[in-house]
Amino acid sequence: MGKDALIPVGKIVGTHGIKGHLKAVSYGDPLDLFVPGKDLALGRGGEVLATFRIAFASPYKRVIRLGLEGIGSIEAAEAWIGCQLFIDLAALPQLEEGSYYWYQIVGLEAFTLHDRRLGRVEAILPTGSNDVYVVRDGKKEVLIPATDSVVVDIDLKQKILRVDLPEGLED
Repeated sequence: MGKDALIPVGKIVGTHGIKGHLKAVSYGDPLDLFVPGKDLALGRGGEVLATFRIAFASPYKRVIRLGLEGIGSIEAAEAWIGCQLFIDLAALPQLEEGSYYWYQIVGLEAFTLHDRRLGRVEAILPTGSNDVYVVRDGKKEVLIPATDSVVVDIDLKQKILRVDLPEGLED
């Protein structure tokens, strides 16, 4: 696992039980990236601290219950709370045309069809029916539904997200 090729896929938010199981929030489609037998790096502040093999992953309420080989007690699990989870970019499944991973969207500059800059995509909120892009420019925040009717173009090379804002979201 090369450090330059790692992308964030989630965060550990707690423990589950006494056997060292973890609760994690996924930054994307919950279980697609957490495959038993795959390696998962854990880190803080951009520094990878350790790599573990995934023993199991299952949905649990609004999080993922995660078992990692080498973490076998609640005390060992507690030390990892707050860590980000990373996987190797090469381990990501290929997406179909027009689909993107969250790490590709976060950081894009958002513009309207009339070239008005809205800000930078800072986060993505999963809502069930569609994701919502959190776009910030200083203290101003716009929540943009990630639907085909609103998101007109995503240009990863130019790092631009172009949107056709519905009435009520325009200034």
